[in-house]
Amino acid sequence: MTNGSSGDVVVVGAGMVGAACALYAARAGLDVILVDRGPVAGGTTGAGEGNLLVSDKEPGPELRLALLSGRLWRELAEEVPSAERLGTAEALGAAFEYEPKGGLVVASGPAELAALTGLAVGQRAAGVTAVPVGASELHDLEPYLAPGLAGGMLYPQDAQVMPTLAAAHLVRASGARLETGRTVTGVLRGPDGAVRGVRTDRGDLLAPAVVNAAGTWGGEIAALAGVRLPVLPRRGFVLVTEPLPRRVRHKVYAADYVADVASDSAALQTSPVVEGTAAGPVLIGASRERVGFDRSFSLPVVRALAAGATRLFPFLADVRVLRTYLGFRPYLPDHLPALGPDPRVPGLFHACGHEGAGIGLATGTGLLIAQALTGKIPELDLFPFRPDRFAEETAP
Repeated sequence: MTNGSSGDVVVVGAGMVGAACALYAARAGLDVILVDRGPVAGGTTGAGEGNLLVSDKEPGPELRLALLSGRLWRELAEEVPSAERLGTAEALGAAFEYEPKGGLVVASGPAELAALTGLAVGQRAAGVTAVPVGASELHDLEPYLAPGLAGGMLYPQDAQVMPTLAAAHLVRASGARLETGRTVTGVLRGPDGAVRGVRTDRGDLLAPAVVNAAGTWGGEIAALAGVRLPVLPRRGFVLVTEPLPRRVRHKVYAADYVADVASDSAALQTSPVVEGTAAGPVLIGASRERVGFDRSFSLPVVRALAAGATRLFPFLADVRVLRTYLGFRPYLPDHLPALGPDPRVPGLFHACGHEGAGIGLATGTGLLIAQALTGKIPELDLFPFRPDRFAEETAP
């Protein structure tokens, strides 16, 4: 076979989720091929803020996945890979700017604070640490916050990474064979219907298992295998300021952000999210809208994000925004990723549809996929994430 290669599993998509799937599959003893039409982290991962959050998740399967993933991120951050593999003796956490800085969710008024307090009750029962913060205590945590807020909730388990660095280091640590610049054009199946690899524009990659970690384009990969997975793009913008001394200590966002994350609306929604970075710039979000793959710049969205950020942190009014960027969150109708084996196609596994939480949920996803690939009982029940849970229609 011309330009061919074979292994135990082909992972399609070299974003954060694909990188984590490659890492944990390789650590489970599998020979992994990681393929992407672009570079590592060239899609949604490269347009993300790097959030590892439990604070924005209601009790349920996604929160359980977030707690598992948070533990795995902490373990990875403490690892010191061999110098032969990564060319450094520093811990992975330093290499990809892991910051366990915690999240602070703030409420503008009594109604928002009551809703936030109610959410925290359920989160605590699920294993989340949520610490009430009175109005008079907010400025002890964030001295530059606007006055007049009703209170908040501190989530010490929230953290952040630099997403492109993290994806690159996970790929490198996996030892997977990386095939970038190769577009998957088909999913190969045998006479019995089982997967036997993928076809690309540069030859076939053979394996008895294929993991669809193509993010926003996960529906297209599923269609190549003849099944429907209704992944849709949900656009979001991020503003990046000039480098500053650290003035924003936590990830800080307004309580209504949680409702925006859970919303099914296709219309534009913005809620202020502000956080500092290890390199100095402040990142400002968050917007959500379903406009297909429209990459055009939207001045109204950017203005709304800037206005929301200055309401939380008035000092930002005098800070320059150096650039903006946008990405497409892979949205599924019930806000849960498709995760695990697809019973419609033996050998096909899905790991996509994480919406805006893919960075944070990647490690747990990778571990669960590796366990499923090797026939082990997954650490979490995969039933809520089953890929065939949506009503069947003809694949697009």
